[in-house]
Amino acid sequence: MASRVSEWRKLPVSLKELCVDTTLRCGQSFRWKKIQDEWSCALQGRIISLKQDSTHLHYRTVRPVIRPVTPPTSTKSSMVDDDEVEDDTEELLKQYLNLAPDLTALYEHWSSVDSNFKKRAPKFTGVRILKQDAWEALVAFICSSNNNITRISQMVSNICLHYGPLVGHIDGQAFHDFPTAEALTRPGVESHLRALGFGYRAGYIAKTAQIVARDRPADWLQTLSNPDSFTDGIDMKPLSEGGRDGYRKAHESLLQLQGVGPKVADCVCLMGLGWGESVPVDTHVWQIAQRDYKFGKGKHKSLTKATYDAVGDHFRNLWGKEAGWAHSVLFAADLKAFSARLTAKTEVDIDEVKIKQEERTTVQTKVTIKREYALDSVSDVLQDIKTDVIGESPRSRRAKRRRL
Repeated sequence: MASRVSEWRKLPVSLKELCVDTTLRCGQSFRWKKIQDEWSCALQGRIISLKQDSTHLHYRTVRPVIRPVTPPTSTKSSMVDDDEVEDDTEELLKQYLNLAPDLTALYEHWSSVDSNFKKRAPKFTGVRILKQDAWEALVAFICSSNNNITRISQMVSNICLHYGPLVGHIDGQAFHDFPTAEALTRPGVESHLRALGFGYRAGYIAKTAQIVARDRPADWLQTLSNPDSFTDGIDMKPLSEGGRDGYRKAHESLLQLQGVGPKVADCVCLMGLGWGESVPVDTHVWQIAQRDYKFGKGKHKSLTKATYDAVGDHFRNLWGKEAGWAHSVLFAADLKAFSARLTAKTEVDIDEVKIKQEERTTVQTKVTIKREYALDSVSDVLQDIKTDVIGESPRSRRAKRRRL
């Protein structure tokens, strides 16, 4: 496939406003590939590559060359010149990366109302909620059920490879765009996905594709999206229980699909439909809620539906309309991939028993070491040093009797 590669262009954006290394790795999108120092993904008929420095986001595109079906009568090249194609990549990136909101102002607000966020966020600046295609988000998060980021990425890659249109290659790697719902309604899709290792998720994807492509209006998912924008500033006020009416409607509508429970519906609402108050509660978030926000006691001991709703309402009341965004920063901070940046302390108690022989008495010294893993350093703190006389050894007792 012939391709045309653009020159590198750039957008002025600081690392505090966008960190692509964190944003593209924190479980939002599963199609970006890092090749050397560049992140690349097929989006809307082109491959976009990104790299970043402290002041700018740099990007370029790879587009397939369109050749006419019949040879031209003129001597002009049959290739479509890059200048003849209206390049909307900058606007696409601004929309996809959700660059309109002032992220520094959001972080400052969340830090002002939440001491835990204030403690953890400085190492995770620049985390943005992507504005992805809702259909892609829906399928990707159906794949996320009982899964991890690596396996989800493999599944999404296989869906694109087998059902999505080929856009081009970078360093020999093929890049396919995400397939339409219609493309996943072909005969044999479910059995093929099972053969590719999707398990029970294969049936969910095939049935949901049938519903979206055949039983819903063509723009059904778009009608569920959040119509509000950030052009009028950011509303910092706490939200009432359950969030806005539009969010609740979108959430309930998604629950009618195969393989979509509360968490998957919230992921799609947040990352595909733009409902910022959506708070997906999975194992990581539940652990955060227990560790840092006093859940896990009383009526909220386990993650029931009532507890799931209570966690979401707590964060909506704390952080406001963009509660899901704030929660995603803490989610990133809890991922093992970013553990080197953690500001929270993880303490591991190690008991060391030291035995030293004194003249007549064996003395046991018990040292409890608490290792604090903080930021990029490890410090050992010795606490609770206890010295216990545990009695005389048999040899000491025999020597004492001889002296008597």
